[in-house]
Amino acid sequence: MASVTITGSRESSTARARSVHAARAQGDPLVPRMLLGKRLRELREAARLSRRDAGRAIDGSESKITRLELGRTRVRSGEVARLLDRYGADAAERTTLLALAEQSGARAWWYDDGDIVPSWVRDYLSAEQAARLVRTFEAQFVPGLLQTEDYARALIRRAGPDPETERRVEFRMRRQYVLRRRPRPLNLWIVVDEAALWRPIGSPETMRGQIRHIAEMCRRPNVTVQVAPFGVSGRVAGDGPLTLVRFPQQGLQDMVYLERPGGAGYPVRRAEIERHWHVFNTLVTEAAPPERTPHILAGILTTY
Repeated sequence: MASVTITGSRESSTARARSVHAARAQGDPLVPRMLLGKRLRELREAARLSRRDAGRAIDGSESKITRLELGRTRVRSGEVARLLDRYGADAAERTTLLALAEQSGARAWWYDDGDIVPSWVRDYLSAEQAARLVRTFEAQFVPGLLQTEDYARALIRRAGPDPETERRVEFRMRRQYVLRRRPRPLNLWIVVDEAALWRPIGSPETMRGQIRHIAEMCRRPNVTVQVAPFGVSGRVAGDGPLTLVRFPQQGLQDMVYLERPGGAGYPVRRAEIERHWHVFNTLVTEAAPPERTPHILAGILTTY
């Protein structure tokens, strides 16, 4: 996903912002919604009811039940209670699922910045914070979780003047907290097209800083970066970014996030998810091995 080192007096304010962000991320509603939806689907199927039958229980549509079971929409506790009545859930199940329904109404960690966060990326941003593993392929730019502040700023400015530029940069930097969080930092595996590293964004100094930053991040045990040679990624994956998210909670389906100009897709069929994992695994085998990445970056650095 093509999104984004603070010095001087800004360090303390950024550190405070990251602490607040970390606390908010713990209460993000996405995972409770997904867990609730998964269990409601299991109970509905055990009761041998269709989604249309379930929709009637809450005066809703079949599509609403579909969205609920995928964790894509908030549901009121009263609606959950009516569904549980219809499904014949026992008291212990009701207590657990009604608690999840309550948690699913919490504000997402990005809520206060919702005016600068496109609607189609919000579920992914929540998933990124809750994930155990994120694997990303990017053909055009350095992926957001590895961008420096200067690179992110220059990338945003390419789209034209924006009074919210600094706010967008700060938000993108906050996302990167997941790579440093304790006790379980996000495991990140990135395959980036070599063209993205040669594409100048901002000044030569900006690009030097960005390449050095990637090299530094490669030394982290939870970060793996591979560089795909020219031509490989287009043949295997096309030009669009691909992101795969795996959650720590057992039984939750992996998320696939496909960002495109002006929107994004979230395939949910198991066959589609498996196909995109296959695409990424193919990229991994055809890209240069991770141990070659520092050497490749050093070569690129000499040109800036």
